[in-house]
Amino acid sequence: MEEKAFAWLDQYRGEMIKGEWPTLTEMFNLSRHRFPDKISFTAFSPKEVHYTFTEVQLIVRNTAAYLCSLGVKKGDRVALTGKNSPEWAMAYLAVLEFGGIIVPIDYQVEKETSERILNFVEAKVLFVDKEKYDTLGIENSGVTTRISLSPDKENYILDLPVVETKITSSPTEDDLAAILFTSGTTGKEKGVMLSHKNLATNALQANHPMFLSVKSEDILYALLPLHHSYCMTAVFLEAISLGCELVFAGGLSVSQMMNDLKRGGITVIMGIPMLYNKILKGMMKQIKSKGLVIHLLVGVLMRFSGIIKKVFNVNLGKKIFGNLLLKKANLYNIKYMICGGGPLAPETFQRYQELGLDFVQGYGMTETSPISTLNPAHAFNVNSVGKVFPMVDMKIMNPDEDGIGEIILKGSICCQGYYKNEEATAELFTEDGYLKTGDLGYLDKNNYLYLTGRAKSLIVTEGGKNVFPEEIEDHFQLFQQIEQILIVGYLANAETRGEGIEVLIYPSKEHYESLSISNREKIREDLLNAVKHVNHELLGYKRISKVRILDEPMEMTTTKKIKRPKVIAWLKEQEDTGFLI
Repeated sequence: MEEKAFAWLDQYRGEMIKGEWPTLTEMFNLSRHRFPDKISFTAFSPKEVHYTFTEVQLIVRNTAAYLCSLGVKKGDRVALTGKNSPEWAMAYLAVLEFGGIIVPIDYQVEKETSERILNFVEAKVLFVDKEKYDTLGIENSGVTTRISLSPDKENYILDLPVVETKITSSPTEDDLAAILFTSGTTGKEKGVMLSHKNLATNALQANHPMFLSVKSEDILYALLPLHHSYCMTAVFLEAISLGCELVFAGGLSVSQMMNDLKRGGITVIMGIPMLYNKILKGMMKQIKSKGLVIHLLVGVLMRFSGIIKKVFNVNLGKKIFGNLLLKKANLYNIKYMICGGGPLAPETFQRYQELGLDFVQGYGMTETSPISTLNPAHAFNVNSVGKVFPMVDMKIMNPDEDGIGEIILKGSICCQGYYKNEEATAELFTEDGYLKTGDLGYLDKNNYLYLTGRAKSLIVTEGGKNVFPEEIEDHFQLFQQIEQILIVGYLANAETRGEGIEVLIYPSKEHYESLSISNREKIREDLLNAVKHVNHELLGYKRISKVRILDEPMEMTTTKKIKRPKVIAWLKEQEDTGFLI
């Protein structure tokens, strides 16, 4: 199956593809060869711009030559930080052109963290957006040249002088392409080393016929930050590998996204659970506003649509809900909605399928480039995070009686380890070379993966039962009155060391303001009712026994994951303000 899926590459091997798999540079050049005059990059903000594949290639090669004229050579690290833009993407490709190593830095991290990374990788050149151009890479960073990603700062990437320096080097598939610094939820940065083969084979497998069928005529949307491996591979690299147009988001707000979807004719969108939950809540709120009869009728039609789609693979949802919901939300032209960056509640997944939208959920981590499973659009399982990629060998290490254990895997998508960190690299792999994910789950007979939680966040109750916080958190995803939710264990019995289950809730101010509710007791009562509702759905040993309502939001990563270890450490320093239920 996999040989047939990637057979189209054979006609280019030996000439445009030197190795077994294309480098990222070869992938882009191949799309330019196939679609020279096709639009490659589009942005609507701050002004509307469009670049063809040929235009992008000219800018990339001139930027690469300019870098070489500065003495930057193959294997050198070049840093990149900024908001999503065509300039960001062209800087990325320019560094790879001569075999350089790109180091994308989270645009939202503080200056001290950015400069610590710049020093650590010994980057001499920094591509940077206008907001940080005057402050980052100036002192104590080792940077000697800054190139602007914005036209209103000097040394703008599109205004670089044309240089005569020849590019004499190029990357191979096993060369290091990128170092991605991930703090995850721990706050300790580690530089994940990803090769051209890691990233190229990940992008190619994501569009394997058993999962998706994205074509060159599709239009992808770069909404999430591109420095993150998820959007970098599944949107940016996917687009250049297939010859798709890529639209860069003008911002992360839902209103901005709706405008981009309409203007760009976008057909494939990728997001995180929080975003999709907000969109779904908005659509359901609109239906409820039309009265009880319409609300009940839509519910019945959604269930019917879902059954027909699952059993017969016939999409009635778009015909039923096209004018009523999807066109108003600018979602009618969407071919695939893809979710990653965290588990999505099965109920949310199912509702999108019922509305007629092919909603695809995946699983992975930066260390696996990042995707290792995807839920096939034509054979989805709402309770699973997807089927294992064809070129990935996934196993469950030390499974318990229910088949649950740590997920480990091996394959071309697995990283080379952590930059300048041999100890952490050794801990990442088993003795026989499998990458340890730190996640717990199980596989079924059809190679679908089911997540149960993080090994480090496991709660062990007084009765000796294992509880995975993420399973309980998923039940709260569609509660509009809750902005953030976190399940943690607390010491319920000092003698047995048994844990109880505590929930931390940060209320949605927007929700309560819309209802003109400001009384703390009323808010507390409403949130308690939500907890009791979820408890009713849970098995006895999984039920929440302690509630803590927060006045301030919990710290999050840029992909909107709560930094669990940091919050738990903070909790230990606080007075116990939770109450038992």
